[in-house]
Amino acid sequence: MLIDLKGRKVLITGGSRGIGRAAAVMFAGAGCDVAVNYLDNQAAAEETAQMIRDRGRECLLVKAQISKKNEAEAMAREIADSWGTLDVLVNNAGVWTYLETGALDEQVYRETIGINLDGVFYVTNAVLPLIKKTGGGVVIMVGSTAGVRGEAFHSHYAATKGGLHALTKSLAIELAPFGIRVNCVAPGWVETEMCREVFSDAAFKEEVRQSIPLKRIPLPDDIAAPIVFLASDLARHITGEILNINGGSVLCGG
Repeated sequence: MLIDLKGRKVLITGGSRGIGRAAAVMFAGAGCDVAVNYLDNQAAAEETAQMIRDRGRECLLVKAQISKKNEAEAMAREIADSWGTLDVLVNNAGVWTYLETGALDEQVYRETIGINLDGVFYVTNAVLPLIKKTGGGVVIMVGSTAGVRGEAFHSHYAATKGGLHALTKSLAIELAPFGIRVNCVAPGWVETEMCREVFSDAAFKEEVRQSIPLKRIPLPDDIAAPIVFLASDLARHITGEILNINGGSVLCGG
């Protein structure tokens, strides 16, 4: 394999399924040990862990609600106790919810902000001392095209992803003196459980496919591969970048 990350330690939030699982398995294939954060679905997390172990790598399963600062910090302590250091953080966990402005459902709003934005701050803050111990490392955010162009009836979600894009650029400057690179991937539509409900409407799914210049809805692996690339030494001079992965749907920078 061209990308060799043998022996590096990786934490992926929301790593039990979808893009997180695909990235976890791909990192394991590149030689990494992987800590998989999950919240409710332990069976899915165990499946991911087995896929990692089948590739000869170690997997830590860490249950934590990242929107709670104390749980993010407990997760960091568990990783510190097991590994002592961390090389790569992938802030992948997130939710996509509906909210019409003018008819605010505060619970939905708070949940979305809490997981998508607060959780990224809490986890990044908690594990940075571990990454700094390695003398360099990588932080990767999973943003969204919604953070680039906005998304009607999902304005709160788009705001969290726009926040991640700004956070990426800010941390890239702040952490560069420590040899830590910070980048973001911004997917469009992806064939994941998050989109299962809306894609159950075959006509809508086809409409989405036709709207993408490359005429395909990507699989999680299509997002995971750029994540692994950004974590590798092939991307050693890339930091502060928002990498749009949308088949040509949004042709502008983050």
